[in-house]
Amino acid sequence: MTSTGFVDPRPVYVRATEQAAALIKTVRPEDLARPTPCSEFDVRALLSHVVGGTRRIAVVGEGGDGLAVHPSADGVADDGWAAAYDEVRARVLRAWESDERMVTPVRVPWGEVPGHAALSGYVMEVVTHTWDLAEAIGAAGELDAELAEFALATARAVLPDTRPRGAETPFEARREAPRGAGPYERLAAWLGREPLSRA
Repeated sequence: MTSTGFVDPRPVYVRATEQAAALIKTVRPEDLARPTPCSEFDVRALLSHVVGGTRRIAVVGEGGDGLAVHPSADGVADDGWAAAYDEVRARVLRAWESDERMVTPVRVPWGEVPGHAALSGYVMEVVTHTWDLAEAIGAAGELDAELAEFALATARAVLPDTRPRGAETPFEARREAPRGAGPYERLAAWLGREPLSRA
């Protein structure tokens, strides 16, 4: 907890992007057309969204209009996703490194919020999409549980049951997680997803 009363999301975001980067490096060309739990994306489209969305996060952190940045990446070769993500990830980490950025209001798709709240939301996004990718390529058992717990706490704060899910919210209605579900499965259920094995 910082002196201003919030949990600094920057170390968590670093870990979340390291996990995503490591997983992206394992994607093979034959994986790119596989389905993901995010029904609108196959693996290639998911990687495009992750890279493009991370570019948007960088622009927000740099003080620009992130909403003007399309959250997908075009023109990336099939063998270029790991390098493309590493490049934008490094840019994000530079953009959000100052303490001032944590308390400065920024505009994100869900409103105007302090920087720490925005970056916490982006932790939720990258952790969720990392799970999507892991499910698609069969690597879901290898993920960092603490990251999912942080993302789930954020999801419950920004998407409580009292907030309707619809066109303005890029998540389906909450599902009930099965008894004994781990943190990633509980996060996925809160965001309306389910593992591919049960889809």
